[in-house]
Order: sequence, then C-alpha cells, then structure tokens
Amino acid sequence: MSFRSLVLPIAITLGFLFHNFCGALYCIVPYLVFTMLFLSYSAVDVRKMHFSRLQLWLLITQVGLTLGSYLLLVLCHVDEVISQGVLVGIITPVAASVVVVSCALGANRESVTTFTMLDNLMVAFVAPILYSFIGTHTDLPFFESFWKIFRRIFPQIVFPFITAILLQHLAPKVSRTIGRICWTSLYVWAFTLTIVLGKTFHDIITSPDPHWHLLIIQCGIAVVLCALQFGLGKWIGARHGEKMAGGQLLGQKNTSFGIWMAIEYLNPLSAVFPAIYSVCQNIFNSWQMYRHDKAEIQASATKK
Repeated sequence: MSFRSLVLPIAITLGFLFHNFCGALYCIVPYLVFTMLFLSYSAVDVRKMHFSRLQLWLLITQVGLTLGSYLLLVLCHVDEVISQGVLVGIITPVAASVVVVSCALGANRESVTTFTMLDNLMVAFVAPILYSFIGTHTDLPFFESFWKIFRRIFPQIVFPFITAILLQHLAPKVSRTIGRICWTSLYVWAFTLTIVLGKTFHDIITSPDPHWHLLIIQCGIAVVLCALQFGLGKWIGARHGEKMAGGQLLGQKNTSFGIWMAIEYLNPLSAVFPAIYSVCQNIFNSWQMYRHDKAEIQASATKK
C-alpha cells in the first residue's frame, strides 16, 4: 500500500482526534484552497478545455435529481429537515478539490476543470430560483440571492485559475516548474480536509441539541445518496469514456458551501446533512484511492 492511499484516512482520523483545535485553523482554509487549486491549474492546458456532452448530462442530472428527490420526499410527507437536507446535498456544486482527487484517480484534468467552473455557475443561477419557493427566505429577490451565492463560490474557483493562466503566459518557465509539482496539491488538500472535517465533527459533537433521531436518519440517507450520486455519475461517465471523472463530478460536493446554503436559506438543522455527506464522500474517496493505487502497483508488477 502506497502512502498516498493513506493520506485521506489519516486526514479524517486526525480531524476527528483533534477536532477541538480545528475551529481556530478554519480561517486559513480559503488560502489552502487557493494554493491547492493554483498548483493543480498550473498543469492545465487551456487549449484542451471544452464543453462536452458528459458535462451537459451531468448538469441535467444534478438539477433533475434535486427536483425529483425533493418533490418525492415532500409528497411522502417526510420531515422538512430531511427533505431540505437532501435538496442541498444534491444541488450543492462540485467541490473545488475535485480536480485534485479526480486527477489522482486518473481523470482528465481539463475536463474536470471545465465542469467545475460550469457547475458552480449553474448552481449560482439555479439555487436562488429554488430558494424563491423553498426555505426561510422565499421573499428574497432573485438577483440579491444570486449575488450572495456567486460572490461566495465563484471567486474561489476563478481566481486561482486566472492566476495560473497568467503565469503560464507571463512566466512560462516558472509555470512549468510549478506544473511539475502539481501532485503536491493532494497533500495540501489532505491538510485542508483535516481542518474542515475536524470543524464538522466538533460542530456535531458539541451541538446543544443534536436531535439524534434526525441525525441517525440523515446519516442513513447521506450514505445512500452518496452511493447514488457517485454510481450514477460513473454510469454516465462510462457512456462518454470518462467513468472516473463522471463519478467524481456528480458525487464529490463542496460540502462547506452546502452547509452555508442550508444555514442561510433553509432550516438550519438541514446543515447536518452536507456535514455527514462530507464524511461519506471522503471515506469513499479514500477507498477509491486505495483501489487505484493497488491496481497501478499490480499492473507495474505484471510488466516486470
């Protein structure tokens, strides 16, 4: 087993063990995310970035699954907290870190980068429409809601990309040097994950009224939804020759942003759902990393 396969399990374990200290470090997360994305984007070839059918179907699936799941739960008279938790768990945009994890699993860097930007822009438009009918701020004007969401997620994705592309044109030798060490972005992400999950664990553990019955139900649904989104994404991706990218792009969510949306627009208790989903997706990513590295080691041994 390679050390890389253990990076995410170690990050999850450390986050749980040292959750008391993670809150104090949470302020540096935006800088870590910028560093992580800048390293990864430095290896992107802009000429290979293009819109594809895979990306279109993933966007359609995300919106359709969001509406279908929420309406089904409402029609079945499921508790509002659970219904809204599922809604935010699906409509939440793809995580900024998806480019790091996906590329470590063998996905195409340019395809993943393109979808990351498109998906975040789509959510900035679609989410305010949903929150005009659902949640605690149905009276909020669309453009005000759009701007609140846009200014929170898009700069996080765009600024590192613009910086990396400018460096490619203004200082190509420096850019190529950074591009050669883009693999270090995985370890930056692992450190970021330790802090984010640590804060998540701390918030759940120290909650004055955790509503255990809702927590248990949300845990079960989060596991099912995580498996569904990764599985459906892989199925769509396989039909377009990008199985791994499809799974990651539909399944790996920006759960920190999802938590913010739940608190800002929905019943605050629904914020527990993306928090639990975060744990599920990272456990699954750890398993995928292990399987991928094991396959590579076996393939290398076979060639020898």
